[in-house]
Amino acid sequence: MEVQFFQEPNTFVGHVELKVQNLEASIKFYKEVLGFQILEQSERRASLTANGKRPLLTIEQPQPAGPKEANRSGLYHFAILLPNRLELAKILKHFAEQNQQLGASDHLVSEALYLNDPDGNGIEIYTDRESSTWNWQNNEVIMTVDPLDAEDILAELEGESWGGMPEGTVMGHIHLHVSELQKTEEFYNKGLGFDVVCRFGKQALFMSTGNYHHHIGLNTWAGVGAPASSEQSAGLKVFSLVFSSEEARQEVIEQVQRLGYEVKNEDGSFVTKDPSGNLIKLTV
Repeated sequence: MEVQFFQEPNTFVGHVELKVQNLEASIKFYKEVLGFQILEQSERRASLTANGKRPLLTIEQPQPAGPKEANRSGLYHFAILLPNRLELAKILKHFAEQNQQLGASDHLVSEALYLNDPDGNGIEIYTDRESSTWNWQNNEVIMTVDPLDAEDILAELEGESWGGMPEGTVMGHIHLHVSELQKTEEFYNKGLGFDVVCRFGKQALFMSTGNYHHHIGLNTWAGVGAPASSEQSAGLKVFSLVFSSEEARQEVIEQVQRLGYEVKNEDGSFVTKDPSGNLIKLTV
């Protein structure tokens, strides 16, 4: 993993908060299947960490809690970036031992595994190839959805076994269902400062800072005009973007407001919503 994509001056996703129907069942999944540790826990909420210090993921059970709704804007998947290919091999072997149902893809820039949590929230676990090997054409990075060579990944193991989420794990990106792409692109580009780095036809868009392959994925696969999910349903609650400085955040707040979007200050946290109603926390 190349850390420069997740430090200043870049803007990146730091933390994701999910709504779940059953906190206990979700904690069991995130600990036993994914190997997270609990950082803090209350009756309806738990924050999860890879390094024992910084929360990457928070899960919360609304009151009342409802199932994930189909054909809505919101979470497609959040993506956990492992520090190296050996760690991907370890978790792949662990998933196989758990008979975990998986999807898998080679994206050229990365190698990825896909699964769902008990509520159907999408999760990607991936590792990046060296950025020097990524191919760029007309300012766009070339990504594909090729079959993953699982045997080649498992060959990294040399007898080592999985021991949970390793230190150095970060939130690599978030991929969202949105209701349309034109205003959404304007919001994330002219408002939040992300550049388009790849377009998949007219239905998906990948954006980043600092020439990463993507910190944000956006698609209309849930349908153009897809409404936002209800507050009680399982899915995305909010995700946090990390800015390099107070000045950088203030500049973005002003850009977002100039585009006609509201930025609220809630207990010292600045939050805004994208055109599809996805809630974003602007942090430093």
